[in-house]
Amino acid sequence: MSEIARPLRSIRSFVRRESRITPAQTRALKQLWPRYGIVEGATALDLSTVFGRSAPVILEIGFGNGEALAATAAAHPENNYLGIEVHRPGAGSLLRRLEAQDLHNVRVMLADATEILAQRIADASLSAVHLFFPDPWPKKRHHKRRLVQPDFAALVARKLEPRGYCHLATDWPAYAEHMAAVLSRTAGLVDASGSNRYPELVASRLSTRFEQRGRKLGHEVRDLVYLRRT
Repeated sequence: MSEIARPLRSIRSFVRRESRITPAQTRALKQLWPRYGIVEGATALDLSTVFGRSAPVILEIGFGNGEALAATAAAHPENNYLGIEVHRPGAGSLLRRLEAQDLHNVRVMLADATEILAQRIADASLSAVHLFFPDPWPKKRHHKRRLVQPDFAALVARKLEPRGYCHLATDWPAYAEHMAAVLSRTAGLVDASGSNRYPELVASRLSTRFEQRGRKLGHEVRDLVYLRRT
């Protein structure tokens, strides 16, 4: 297990919104959390124990309402999926989907992903990290709140196993350029856009609610895939 470290940044990349949680989502969080949720803690997770089996673990950061994550997990039962979200309504929606589809390969955390990566995920333990349509914080004075920063990218690289990958998507061109610049300068990561895995991974990514909204507004979606060097 990797040594437990302190969180890298105190600047939050998110703002919690709790006002729109529904009674059904609240019930799901109460009744289904013991089945799918991972409780707070400070010790590194034994992922094989968490999922009850040994299988590739794919981390999705900010899964929204969970529709795409649940569909992906159903399509790939050979993988384990760890979803991290900060918004309780989205987590409640995902829990309801997991129960309805009787999925057993997904676990959920309500937490800051940066803190979880730093404190509870062992080095070289993840097969992939997904970050789809994170908040772009488009105003210049808010750029410091963007999740993808050098410290975060270095942390992700450390947690990926050799030949593991980080797959990102955004419909904000400026944020895409920012992410590409940060990831390209991260030791241990290499741009996979010229590899055979890139089109396969991009084609397999399911459309999210945020992507659909962006496309309706005429936004171009850009995918980025970076591999962990062996």
